[in-house]
Amino acid sequence: MQSLESITDSPFHQNPNNSSSSSSSSNGLYGWLFECHGFWHNLALIIPSLLFVVFLGFQAKKNSQKLSHGRSYIMISYYGFLWLVSLLNLAWSCVQAWECTPGKETAWNVLSLFTTSGMLFLEVSLLAFLLQGNHASGMQALTRTFAISGLIVGLDLLLKAIYLFGFGVPLFINDSEHPHQVKWGLWVIHRLVLTAIYGSILFMYHSKWRERLPARPAFYKYVAIMFIFNAIALFACALTGNGASFGFWLYIAAIICYHALYLPLLYITFLAEFFLEEDLHLENVYYSEMRDAGFFDADWE
Repeated sequence: MQSLESITDSPFHQNPNNSSSSSSSSNGLYGWLFECHGFWHNLALIIPSLLFVVFLGFQAKKNSQKLSHGRSYIMISYYGFLWLVSLLNLAWSCVQAWECTPGKETAWNVLSLFTTSGMLFLEVSLLAFLLQGNHASGMQALTRTFAISGLIVGLDLLLKAIYLFGFGVPLFINDSEHPHQVKWGLWVIHRLVLTAIYGSILFMYHSKWRERLPARPAFYKYVAIMFIFNAIALFACALTGNGASFGFWLYIAAIICYHALYLPLLYITFLAEFFLEEDLHLENVYYSEMRDAGFFDADWE
């Protein structure tokens, strides 16, 4: 007969209080930062996303005044949607542990689905707006831009939701040990389409159709950056689908760069120039008013 000490020392006999305390500690701050993807992965996502939201907060009052003076429906709507997607992206970056937490798969998939769809909407709407020309404005341009973007992103969201919740394809749960062939095939198609779109725009810049594109150097640089990024992501998805571990590492690095840097790139490319133009416009207005009032007459005497 076994002694009482041997029974209590058995690994199968655990104190429920100890197990609950250990599980609570693993689900605390340590688990939030260090488990699942690791400390540096989480930090690389959280810090840039947080800094960009803080930057938007500091610029909110000044930018809101400029938007109200400019009365551009497109810029107002785009700026508001940028705020929404930035907050979603910050929340997505902060809950990376959900991807590896049992019982959180559905919440993680839903949050990932809406976050990526929101970023894709900004991406598509920027292309749809800028391809209309340099001076596209007004309610008609807003309706046309958002209608095209909403249709494309809505179809993309529907297909992803069907594969996620209908067929059980883990689109947003990455596992290098058990690669899902259907998942990586879908991501290859997704990146291939985006790479082809950006590549065709770059081709137009060096062809006789260049005059149809807006003459904005920042837009050309943005398209070149997005073409290179999507080409790298396409290469990574293809390698991962074939079982290459380097491809999985490259794909994770691409996802980190996208969620950490895309929204600031979008702001610099599209909105920062608009707010700078508004500053110059207001300075010209003030100068004209002061000149009409005779403030500079003494300079000519």
